[in-house]
Amino acid sequence: MNASFILSAAKPEQFIKSDLPEICFAGRSNVGKSSMINKILNRKNLVKVGNTPGKTRLVNFFNIGEKYIFTDLPGYGYAAVSKSERASWGKVIEYYFANRKNLALCVILLDIRRVPNDDDMKMIAAMQSRNVPLIAVLTKSDKLSNNEKTKQIKIISEKILISKENLIVFSAVTGTGKEQIWQEIEKITAI
Repeated sequence: MNASFILSAAKPEQFIKSDLPEICFAGRSNVGKSSMINKILNRKNLVKVGNTPGKTRLVNFFNIGEKYIFTDLPGYGYAAVSKSERASWGKVIEYYFANRKNLALCVILLDIRRVPNDDDMKMIAAMQSRNVPLIAVLTKSDKLSNNEKTKQIKIISEKILISKENLIVFSAVTGTGKEQIWQEIEKITAI
């Protein structure tokens, strides 16, 4: 699918205007948002992947085949960023969720190796309170054995109150879960 970068926005007034269904990608810093977007689009460098957590500091918009807008949101919870900068990101993200009329889906990324923290739980609650469809993707699955994956899926499912069957296990290395993500995007945006 043809995909192109549109712009990076530091402030809400810079957000693009579009009638296309918008799919946002949210998650902790260093959870693999950029890697996942590149993988599901079969692109190597459309979204910049940083070596250091907290690299995505702007709201980045991408046109996906004139069919969708993908929005890569700043990662949350990164300690090496000042409190004022984190607060600023939080306000931009809150504005984004409150005002994006064509927001069709939020893809929340959770590291399969970690138990979801308060920031993850707040993000999930924010989506649910706004009735934004949500899919939970467990990233970095290639880093665990099958037994460890099964154990973590159960723990995460119980913590976030989303059934195991509704969690997508993903690896940017192997591509596991890529087709499931596209199936969910197409199913939800077709409604």
